[in-house]
Amino acid sequence: MYCVCVCGFLCVMVLPVLGRNRPEGKILETVGVFEAVKQHGKYETGQLFLHSVFGYRGIVLFPWHARLYDRDITPPMSDSKPEPPGAHGSKEVKGKTHTYYQVLIDTRDCPHISQRSQTEAVTFLANHDDSRALYAIPGLDYVSHEDILPYNSTEQAPIQHELFERFLMYNPAKSPPFTPRDTLKAWQEKNHPWLELSDVHRETTENIRVTVIPFYMGMREAQNSHVYWWRYCIRLENMGSEVVQLRERHWRIFSLSGTLETVRGRGVVGREPVLSKEQPAFQYSSHVSLQAPSGHMWGTFRIERTDGSHFDVRIPPFSLESNKDDKAPPAGYTF
Repeated sequence: MYCVCVCGFLCVMVLPVLGRNRPEGKILETVGVFEAVKQHGKYETGQLFLHSVFGYRGIVLFPWHARLYDRDITPPMSDSKPEPPGAHGSKEVKGKTHTYYQVLIDTRDCPHISQRSQTEAVTFLANHDDSRALYAIPGLDYVSHEDILPYNSTEQAPIQHELFERFLMYNPAKSPPFTPRDTLKAWQEKNHPWLELSDVHRETTENIRVTVIPFYMGMREAQNSHVYWWRYCIRLENMGSEVVQLRERHWRIFSLSGTLETVRGRGVVGREPVLSKEQPAFQYSSHVSLQAPSGHMWGTFRIERTDGSHFDVRIPPFSLESNKDDKAPPAGYTF
């Protein structure tokens, strides 16, 4: 879909579209010029980038600073923390600060992101009485700093997304030349309790790395009780050379109310993704609700090798914590 020319240009492969005077077959169009990757610091609002894993074009809206808990790093014995109830065999580590970005995805690339269960990564609770109703904002994503491949473009609207012009304006005197509008600042301020990511959890089993990011979505009242909702985003990555396939999921969900729920099922979100060297990663989002303001989740994925044998990949335990400043429902993006 994309290639990098020897001169450093980022090119996109375009299929011929009916009604256009283009030759048959695939052609390349230049979309920008790559910039040096930042090893330190952070990218600013308006930075254009190519996602290093999923290959889509995007633009940075704003950065978040999260605590990354990497269980592949063995902590000193004195730093060990108690395990959550029932999370046998897990280990807690001290988190380190890591930068993630809220970004817009170019809608032209969404149909080609096959390693994702959906292109909308941000969902909210709807603003009405149905406590289970959700709405999604398509084309929003969270991207880790190391997945950003920055580039620049001379186009005034290089990204196609319905929120691009609402959130950003072109200013050639700035670098990058796209600056936030007041609508973006207001939207972030109103919705930060539901947009902000605070913790990222990571663990690798037999070359399969699982990364989990939980998000608190808010509380709703249902049948004279409070129901707390979370969204969690999971990314599986094959760090080895062997082709494997995800076959089953096994979840354990502990609530502060004292309940422990077990969930088993085939695949994830109706799919059983194959992880190979060509497509090493798969990402999806799902939701969970508790009748308590906090809890924990952990579990395993059953992975199948090409010879039919199986092994279990650990899902690192992660906390489900409600925000103390839960005041108002999400404001959406109507202005």
